[in-house]
Amino acid sequence: MKRIVYSLFLACFCGTVFAQGPRSWSGSEILQGIRKLNVLGSVLYLAAHPDDENTRLITYLANEKFYRTGYLSLTRGDGGQNLIGEEQGIELGLIRTQELLAARRIDGGEQFFTRAFDFGFSKNPEETFTIWNRALVLSDVVWVIRKFQPDVIITRFPTTGEGGHGHHTASAILANEAFRLAADPRQYPEQLQYVKPWQARRILWNTFNFGGTNTTAPSQFKIDAGGYNAPLGKSYGEMAALSRSQHKSQGFGSAGTRGESWEYFKTTGGSAPEKGLMDGVDLSWNRIGPEGKKIAEAVTKIEAGFSVLNPETSIKPLAALYQQMAQLPASYWKHKKMEEVQELIRQCCGLFMRATSSVQMVFPGETIKLNANIINRSDARVLLKRLKIGNSISTPDQLLEKNRNVNQLVTVAIADTAALTQPYWLRNPMEPANYTVRDQQQIGSPDAIPAYTAEITITVEDVPFTFTEPVLYNFTDPVKGELYEPLIVAPKVTVQLTPKLVLFQKGKTETRLLKLQPVINKPLQGQPGGGVTGLPETAAAVADTGTGMQVPVSNQQLTKPVTAVYGTVWDQAAPGKKYSQALKSIHYDHIPYINYFFTDSVKLLNIDLKTSGKTIGYIPGAGDKVPDVLTAMGYQVVLLDRNRLMTTDLSVFDAIITGVRAYNIHEWLNDAYNQLMNYVRNGGNLIVQYNTNNNIGPVKAKIGPYDFSISRNRITDERAAVRFIDASMPVLNYPNKITPEDFLGWVQERSTYHGAGWDAHLTPVLAMRDPGEPEDSGALLTGRFGKGYFTYCGLAFFRQLPAAVPGAIRLFANIIALNSQTSTTINGR
Repeated sequence: MKRIVYSLFLACFCGTVFAQGPRSWSGSEILQGIRKLNVLGSVLYLAAHPDDENTRLITYLANEKFYRTGYLSLTRGDGGQNLIGEEQGIELGLIRTQELLAARRIDGGEQFFTRAFDFGFSKNPEETFTIWNRALVLSDVVWVIRKFQPDVIITRFPTTGEGGHGHHTASAILANEAFRLAADPRQYPEQLQYVKPWQARRILWNTFNFGGTNTTAPSQFKIDAGGYNAPLGKSYGEMAALSRSQHKSQGFGSAGTRGESWEYFKTTGGSAPEKGLMDGVDLSWNRIGPEGKKIAEAVTKIEAGFSVLNPETSIKPLAALYQQMAQLPASYWKHKKMEEVQELIRQCCGLFMRATSSVQMVFPGETIKLNANIINRSDARVLLKRLKIGNSISTPDQLLEKNRNVNQLVTVAIADTAALTQPYWLRNPMEPANYTVRDQQQIGSPDAIPAYTAEITITVEDVPFTFTEPVLYNFTDPVKGELYEPLIVAPKVTVQLTPKLVLFQKGKTETRLLKLQPVINKPLQGQPGGGVTGLPETAAAVADTGTGMQVPVSNQQLTKPVTAVYGTVWDQAAPGKKYSQALKSIHYDHIPYINYFFTDSVKLLNIDLKTSGKTIGYIPGAGDKVPDVLTAMGYQVVLLDRNRLMTTDLSVFDAIITGVRAYNIHEWLNDAYNQLMNYVRNGGNLIVQYNTNNNIGPVKAKIGPYDFSISRNRITDERAAVRFIDASMPVLNYPNKITPEDFLGWVQERSTYHGAGWDAHLTPVLAMRDPGEPEDSGALLTGRFGKGYFTYCGLAFFRQLPAAVPGAIRLFANIIALNSQTSTTINGR
């Protein structure tokens, strides 16, 4: 059985959480766990994204009511923005997955997902369902309900649209459909070899009052979720704030709340609650039959005799309880409560069990040495009976004497065919808007499967238990101390291919050199060779510079405007053995290390692109990959921080560009307002990419020379028709002639956070609309100020440029050229 770390116990109140190593509970936490044994009830909370969940309600249900509480997020948050780094898309989804798991370790919930991919903002569920595979996502929701067996389902959003985001409304629609379908054996019968149909008692909408929308009413059922948990020393509002503050990539640091806090509910299916959330649900052991009465009495007796100062006195009665439960008929709650009792016995014994590696990366075809460390810190009679890691099995049958370490060195052979350690939802190619997961039993699981696990079988007072621990990389950081991070199986060679974007001038014959860098993780038999695939003929490396191979690519080889090529490395002494996987490692202090493998690629563009200007000052924003594209376009890019901006002669820059949300995250930009406005007044070109509002910290941001506000208006249909308000404007003609074709192939969205209420000195350039909505012209505003130009861009260049969308690159070059007088081609500087 998998080791359980129950949600009602706070993993950590500090801001830093690393990969979870073994953890001991306090006496008060163990007492909470014993009390939970007599509560047989479960609640599933459901919404669309990481951060949608009501952490206060989850905390209250898990830690006050002792319900098994889960959060089902339809997506992993892949389509959002990143305030802590440059990761976007799949990588951002990996980060937000771990942030949700960190949140659940604090608030007491369990975490689940569907296979839906977060493709970005959607205005309504109809649009959402044209992109998501609705039947597939619905089947996943049904699967999680059948597997989790909630007595009550709660949605964050209504089916009627007050939640705003189309994903939000879609999540409620799917939840209410699945509430009914999960009970019907005719629906998704392929699931029934693993689970059984399940009918929850009711489904409720957790109404809300935020964002200027109040959907609560005095007539609605309500509960006070603002209590104080003395054993844990926190109010539920304080725990919830710590949980929500784990969403650091979204900038959701939250202040704790204290005192009463009412949560309101509207029934959307099943019977309405009158006195309590679980009206009509038997939360006692009676729900498993007449045998349950004796179990409840035994638990009550253990609780009454428990000593917070000396938990080991409860080991024998808990072991007896475990044996008593084993005699019950098979059932969902028998299984769950036996897992809980097993973990309580472990904690009362003070059992410390871990299996670790001194290296993080291991390779197919080799053997590794691991260390299993076990210590019993109680007077209980504990015997180590069996230890299994991979293909290594030992049966020491060893008595674990009190407070004495037992170390077992284990040698594990890694098969030549061993799979790379990859998040399971990334093992197969994605569909357009959902991950491909073929193993039914993996669907819904939140985290990657560990590379190796240790199965540790012990007896406690002659009762057998098996614990499963992930094998972790264990090391000591000189600043952070002892750390545990995931162990990964990696290929002997990983591949890096640079640069990520190469621009050719259409009509000219050009050759560029790509750099193919083999990362030798394990020595090869011979020397590495390499090349790229994706062209009509494979291009092989022509030289090894000592730091990598050079691969020549000509635009004569390109048959379409945008072409992707992929790097491959081989061992020249082992014909047929090729390596094409790159390794991406993501490290942040608040979550475990993230590692995943992918096929590294370079995008080759053969387009008609002219540029004017040479040197750009760039103020990085959130999750910003635009500077790399500007470099590929031929500009010299200088990154500007506060000190450099304040001390540099800004007249050297042909343009200064602020990254997405730069004014929302850099408070010092207000202090730089005068310098930037003087730069524009004297002939400079200031380009501001979108911000979410006009605030910078607690005060209003000073962004441009003229007044305008930032709205939440956006165009989510990336194929929306674009109208040129005045086709003769320089920004549409110089140095590139912009045509409707330049708006083909855009990704995810056209624009976001449009300007509104702008001063007459600013001129809108484009007009667009989503289906069924009025036209909006706030996506691109530009105007003269003194001798220079100021431009506000709600257009989603931050997505289009890294995606190598030709028309977006051409239009961005024109915005950069607004204050230029002469034209030069991309190769003519």
